[in-house]
Amino acid sequence: MPHPTDPYEDDLADTHPPQPVHYAEQALLGALLLDPHRLAEIGSLGAEHFSNYAHGALFAAMRSVSAPDPEQHLKDPAWLNTVLDAARPEAPGLTTSYLHTLIQVCPWPKHAATYARMIRADHARRTLGAHAERLALATTDATLPNPAATTLAQADALARFLEDLAGQFAPHPGSLPRTPLPPEPPRDTGEEALDEEQFLLASATAHPAELTQMRWLLPEDFALPLHAAFWQCLTTLAHRGDPVDPVTVLWEAQHRGLLNANIAPADLMTLASTPVGSPEYWGEKVVERALLARAHAVATRITAYTDDPANTPHQLITGSRRALADLSALRTRWKHANTPAPTTRPARTSASAPPRAGPPRTTAPPASRISR
Repeated sequence: MPHPTDPYEDDLADTHPPQPVHYAEQALLGALLLDPHRLAEIGSLGAEHFSNYAHGALFAAMRSVSAPDPEQHLKDPAWLNTVLDAARPEAPGLTTSYLHTLIQVCPWPKHAATYARMIRADHARRTLGAHAERLALATTDATLPNPAATTLAQADALARFLEDLAGQFAPHPGSLPRTPLPPEPPRDTGEEALDEEQFLLASATAHPAELTQMRWLLPEDFALPLHAAFWQCLTTLAHRGDPVDPVTVLWEAQHRGLLNANIAPADLMTLASTPVGSPEYWGEKVVERALLARAHAVATRITAYTDDPANTPHQLITGSRRALADLSALRTRWKHANTPAPTTRPARTSASAPPRAGPPRTTAPPASRISR
């Protein structure tokens, strides 16, 4: 026998237990079937806010037909039949008996506005989860022509949604989520990503003058910790005004404790000895990968919040905004990396120099990759 509160009496496909919002939807619909005039009390609620499609279709039908006379409605169920006829084209499984079930399971029709707020809150949680999912997909979609721009557009859409939610739900004390956060997603350490980092380190060693102009690139942008530490060696030498070459970098690395049983001096010399192209070009590649990785971590964090039904709408808003804030600083640095540096030299009267582009792969990657 089907559960008495199932939206379709003949639907046995869904074996998952109903969630609390299911009962809030039933209570609201039952309240409105009993007292149709309460439609004016529930605020801005649409069929799309319901988690159950049949419930949303029934609610839309209530909105679409004229409300009955209150006195007449107490004596004649004609309005219920009118609503059912209006809903059935969208939800053919609805029955008269299910409408009566909705009426019976409604605790208090006067609480209709509260039930509506519950439905809006759960819809906000589900929609925020969908935004986070789209953000995560954008960070890993290799078919996108400009993955960073697409990812940031999705982050902006998510931020606008949070701004809209903030105007719908009042803040309250204890607004931070208490959801245990998942571990950070692992960084991409594939061949292409590591090649970009190694070419950057070698090119920066060969062209140290450009290092002082690359303050937008930080050690945490690197996927491999060894590469991050090597970058610190390079920037330290450049900012001190010391000579920069493979030997001086190796000496700085020794003082920073990078040499151990697994990393020999020759390994670090290899990192500094295969320059290809300009440091800025490879630096832009590295910071873009870092941007995508950070956005993916933000999406994972927000998804963890939305998957936890204990979080209130305001907790979701506060936690998600803080997660997006972690992306803001990296986003600013990515923009600096992609903004041409201003020049004080007069404009050329002849043909201008071609824009910076990716170098051809004229030098093979190091024979032995360091992945420690």
